[in-house]
Amino acid sequence: MINIGEQFPSYSKTAVVSIEKGKEFETLTSESLVNENNQWTCMFWWPKDFTFVCPTEIAEFNANFGEFRDRDTTLIGASTDSENVHLAWRHNHDDLRGLKFPMLADTSKSLAEALDILEPTEKIAYRATFIIDPQGIIRWASVNDLSVGRNVKEVLRVLDALQTDELCPCNWEKGEATLTV
Repeated sequence: MINIGEQFPSYSKTAVVSIEKGKEFETLTSESLVNENNQWTCMFWWPKDFTFVCPTEIAEFNANFGEFRDRDTTLIGASTDSENVHLAWRHNHDDLRGLKFPMLADTSKSLAEALDILEPTEKIAYRATFIIDPQGIIRWASVNDLSVGRNVKEVLRVLDALQTDELCPCNWEKGEATLTV
């Protein structure tokens, strides 16, 4: 898998950003990852649309959208399904209709391959999560097996710790003292 401290791979992909007719799709690129606005990015991947564990995670990220926004962090969801499948799923699933973040479609699997997060047999993405700093550098990566949903609160805790740019002890929570050396 791609390493901490490496530049996030370059990409240009179609994403579903709305279910409103005529406004469904936008192109997202890696150019937005590098910015002078101190904007971080959290990109999380799921294996397949129209499954069981995936919508629970997507809904939980959406429920915490404001928490990411309050931390100057852009949230992007992604899988190797097409933008048309993403759109159909959003129309079909009550918890996905009101998503506040884009669903990136990596149909060529080129980005998932560059990140080295493809399951070897089915060639679908593992449940991978990346926190990317405003210089486009991967600062945290986590991967769950296909059957295990991730903990969004832990993603936020790690984001808080990274944004302090200080030494944070085990189980550190935002507002607690950091370590001094």
